[in-house]
Amino acid sequence: MTGHWLLRQNQTAVERTWTRAVGAVTWLQSTYEANPPADRDDGGRAHIPLEQKIAYAMDALPRGVDVCWVHYTKSQSLISFSVVCCLNHHHPGLPCPLPPA
Repeated sequence: MTGHWLLRQNQTAVERTWTRAVGAVTWLQSTYEANPPADRDDGGRAHIPLEQKIAYAMDALPRGVDVCWVHYTKSQSLISFSVVCCLNHHHPGLPCPLPPA
């Protein structure tokens, strides 16, 4: 469960800690754009459009719901990147490892 990542206090970093959803979504978008998803050989859709992913993240994150994006890249590597909320809707008892200042 992604909420348990809050227990990994030794893996926190100020540059990846945001107090507003827009900062986290900007990071998600830049990571996505640096590692775009692969297209299917048959021309079918292999992923939802970035705009829909952004809209979902902007809705979910302020409610304390984690966002995970996973896809295969053009080099066929699997990439997974997530934003874990604190306070977390599904794990309200877990403390924030790096509380906002």
